Amino acid sequence: MPDHEEQWPWLPGDPGSGTGTGTGLGPEPLSDLVARRMLAQRVVPLHGPLDDLSVTRMAAELMTLDADGDDPVTLRVDCGEAALAPALTLMDVVELMGVPVRALCLGQVGSGAVGVVAVCAHRSALPSTRFSLSEPVTSLQAHVRNVAQWAELRAGERQRFCARVAAATGQAPTTVESDVERGRFMGAEEALEYGILDEVSRPDAPVRRLPGSGPPPMGFRPLR
Repeated sequence: MPDHEEQWPWLPGDPGSGTGTGTGLGPEPLSDLVARRMLAQRVVPLHGPLDDLSVTRMAAELMTLDADGDDPVTLRVDCGEAALAPALTLMDVVELMGVPVRALCLGQVGSGAVGVVAVCAHRSALPSTRFSLSEPVTSLQAHVRNVAQWAELRAGERQRFCARVAAATGQAPTTVESDVERGRFMGAEEALEYGILDEVSRPDAPVRRLPGSGPPPMGFRPLR
């Protein structure tokens, strides 16, 4: 039988080993194992586009972790495109959580994902993270008779989104609306000044442990 290195990226599926599926039906994919480990460390990933399907999955994970313990939850964000409707839904879930949600941004944070990060209790990012405060591009699939109604709905979503980002960042609502309309691109330091972030992670700053008995999910060092 091949050893574990030859089986990678699959891990042994022996139910008694604690590393498989527990069903005796075979090995567990490494991606599934990583996902379970992240949930065990109270980390929820927001990777790739945020849509109706992904927001349903994330809301379920966040609410499950909320009911499972009192320690903070880390939202790890690398999302370049997020429609406003699912973003507003996820912002509702984050703000209604009974435990703090800490956002850790890496890669890119675009459109509606900026609002999700903004409403978290604590917001940090890697120095190379890119932010895009803009309205997501959508394809119009409405019947011509429903165009006016569709446009009104979109305008309402945009107004609510901008108001909540403004409240979270300390910016004037008109400033956020203008930035979203024309599209504003920022680096991590600019996002810090704008109020989207609380800190930028640096390798030379002291590591602060998150509350709880276990180690912090990510060992990045805050700038301040």
